[in-house]
Parts: sequence; C-alpha cells; structure tokens
Amino acid sequence: MEGWFEVSTGDPDRRGGRRAELLAALHEAGRNHSNAAVMFHAAVSARMGLGATEEKTLDLLERLGPLTAGEIAERSGLAPASVSGLIDRLERKGFVRRVRDTADRRRVIVEIDHDRIAGFGALFEGLVRRLNDLYASYTDDQLELILDFLRRSASIQRDATAELTGDANEPDPKGQDMPQA
Repeated sequence: MEGWFEVSTGDPDRRGGRRAELLAALHEAGRNHSNAAVMFHAAVSARMGLGATEEKTLDLLERLGPLTAGEIAERSGLAPASVSGLIDRLERKGFVRRVRDTADRRRVIVEIDHDRIAGFGALFEGLVRRLNDLYASYTDDQLELILDFLRRSASIQRDATAELTGDANEPDPKGQDMPQA
C-alpha cells in the first residue's frame, strides 16, 4: 500500500544516498511532530471543552490580540464562511466576545475573555518547561536555523490549508465534493 505522499529530493541528480535518507527522515520526523502536536492540542481542547480548531483560534487571538473574522480566516487559512460559525461557538461558550472597533464603529472585532481562559495556561506548563530545556541544548546559530525552518514551514502549511479549505461556495477543484465526516 502506498503512503499518503511520496518523498522527493527535488533534485534528480541527488535522488539516492545521504540526501534521500535525510529527506525521508525529515518527512517522517515532520509527520511525527505534526501528530504529536495535533494529539497534544486535542487533549488541551478536550480539557477546555472545545474543538481543536476552536482552541487554535483562541491561540491566535491570545498571541495576536483582537482580530476581525476576516483576519481570523486569513491567519488560520480557514474558509471565511466557516469562521463565522467558529466565532459563534466560541462566543456561546464564553471564550470570546464580538465588540465594535472604537476607531471604526462599522468594524467588528473578536476578543478573548481573559478571565474565562485564565486557568488554562497551566495545561501548557509541562510542555513549555520541556521545550525550554530542549532549546537550552542548542547554540544561538542552531536556534536561528530552527526558527527559520519553523517560520517557513508554517507559511507553507498555512498556504496548503487555504488551498484545501477555500471558499465554501467554490466548487471542489476536482469537481467532486469531499465526503463529510
């Protein structure tokens, strides 16, 4: 049985040997990292009584501050039509509120209810402690390289997410609707 995707070196002259092994190991490690992150955030979400997308949206708002629905869609890669329902759910659960922008009353922004999320930081303490220990084992130059990789790969993932989620009114590029879970 074939895997989900094929690992490619990107260079036909270097398909064998060390580079192929490294690229295969990078893909495997990336998938393992992704799985670990998804499972961690699923556990955090469950503790908070949220879905994973809701928890990650709170993370965006916590890091970036109040955003409009359009900005949430842009930053998350989610379809704008789905973001409205997402905000509705978070608002019903008391995690966010919609408020008029004081500078432009036509604009509605979504902000976190910081009192509501105050106790949830403890869910991340063990992870943050272990990551800080890991960071301490690298030189500054190594950390800069890791940071560059993480920023660039996150941008690639956001673009890929946007390609998959697109506007709900647009037809599927293959002309087929995706099965509903």
